[in-house]
Amino acid sequence: MSAARTLQSLWNSAGADPDFLRHLQFTGDSAQLPSVFQVGDIASASIAAQALMAAQIWHHRGGALQQVCIDQRHALAMFRSERYLTIDGQAPADPWSPIAGYYQCGDGRWIQLHTNFPHHRDGVLKLLQCADDRAAVAQAITGWQAAELESQLALAGMCASMIRTPQEWQAHPQARAIATLPLFEIERIGDAAPRSLPGISAAQNARPLSGLKVLDLSRVIAAPVAARSLAQHGADVLAISAAHLPNIMPLVIDTGRGKRSAQLDLRQASGRAQMHHLLRDTDVFLQAYRPGALSVQGFSAQEMALQYPGIIHVSLSAYGHVGPWAERRGFDSLVQSASGIAFEEGQAGGLAGPGKLPCQALDHATGYLAAFATMLAVQRRAQEGGSWQVRVSLAQTGHWLQTMGRRGLQENAAELSPAEIAASLQVSDSDYGQISAVRPVELMTETPAYFDKPAVPLGTHAAQW
Repeated sequence: MSAARTLQSLWNSAGADPDFLRHLQFTGDSAQLPSVFQVGDIASASIAAQALMAAQIWHHRGGALQQVCIDQRHALAMFRSERYLTIDGQAPADPWSPIAGYYQCGDGRWIQLHTNFPHHRDGVLKLLQCADDRAAVAQAITGWQAAELESQLALAGMCASMIRTPQEWQAHPQARAIATLPLFEIERIGDAAPRSLPGISAAQNARPLSGLKVLDLSRVIAAPVAARSLAQHGADVLAISAAHLPNIMPLVIDTGRGKRSAQLDLRQASGRAQMHHLLRDTDVFLQAYRPGALSVQGFSAQEMALQYPGIIHVSLSAYGHVGPWAERRGFDSLVQSASGIAFEEGQAGGLAGPGKLPCQALDHATGYLAAFATMLAVQRRAQEGGSWQVRVSLAQTGHWLQTMGRRGLQENAAELSPAEIAASLQVSDSDYGQISAVRPVELMTETPAYFDKPAVPLGTHAAQW
């Protein structure tokens, strides 16, 4: 496989204009990060797909055809963007919980705990009835069988996954439920008149997505990356958080570039009313709550399509929107553990236990795929009208990665050098201080991708357009 072939397959399966593929080229060293999976190919291809779609939208709005260039090593740096963030020359404090990670259970099987949010940590400790100490957690886990502990933590609303082999995952009901789903779904869910973005001939400093209003209700990496990608092509992105929900500040800073930030409490009638006020002028509603979680507040895709014809509702989940695990909480590393990816990486590395991908590849790839699919929906809305639903999941992206051929762990592989990392960075001033972070990968001859706003503290702006 190669990035070019991966992009061609992705582009053609989406029904995008095949002629545009000739306007994109991959440059730079093709060496991937050490992994048995084609991480470099999905990094370059997923970033390329959304960049090329932005170029296509620009052309459809009356702009000139342009060339898009993707440096493959820069793409790998972007898939690790959270690692390379510094503030005033210093790396932020490690947000990873001391008790998060892999543990061996009493039956010899491994389990992964994800405890980076305080309430997840506290829930795990309550179930295990032990102290907030890694040794204490490890001792407590030896009294459990892995499958039973995974099940009990899930019932308690916590985040964990037993390490499965690929064969075990393929036989699992959740894997079977999503096996027939496409990589991403774009479905028309309502009628509406065609809605085009305005022409750009008279606009100043216009970009492909200028005039597109996006609400971003998401945290951590995947969906925030999707919204950040739309922002770097000119969309007006308003990130909506809530004061009572935990967040991870280095990720807020890294993925918050190009966005405004407001807070609403959707548990309150006033917060829901303000959200409905925003939705009257919203093009894209992007959320990463568990499937069905927002429906109880009146914000399902179907309800929005009825109330706000022409809206594009984008949902990102961990394990997909169908199957017994549809409502299960999850993160990139947990999906790696559940699906056999962690098992394979551990085996290839000669480890006694599980391994992991060399970056949060499921998060980043799903984010870029969501941005690509969102732009496809924007284009379809302009051509044929309608309200649209876009759905992606970490597990579907993981399935995509697992369908590709395996590599040798060190086959055409090289870690990013300090010089390569430095070349990918840009510095900007913000309320946090001077931020150094990975700049957009794509080089576009007519509409360079960039962030027109620095990352801001949560709730800096009013919840209005």
